[in-house]
Amino acid sequence: MYLRNRLIDMDKSTPSMPVCLKCMSYFITYDAAKPYGCRALGFKSRQNPARVVYESSGIHCQLYRPKEKPRAGGDKGPIIS
Repeated sequence: MYLRNRLIDMDKSTPSMPVCLKCMSYFITYDAAKPYGCRALGFKSRQNPARVVYESSGIHCQLYRPKEKPRAGGDKGPIIS
């Protein structure tokens, strides 16, 4: 139980891993062996691309770009604040 609480505390202090599903560079491939891809880094993988980046470099993805949400009313243009 101590170890579990310790891991939860450590998780709160570290920045969270980006969610690839919300990134503009994320895509699903037709390759069954490597179904997930990242256009920004130019690779396909069997695992989530953000996890691959973190495991290989030790830092979270630096090229994460959130997808733009469409405006209300069906307009597909970018949101201008």
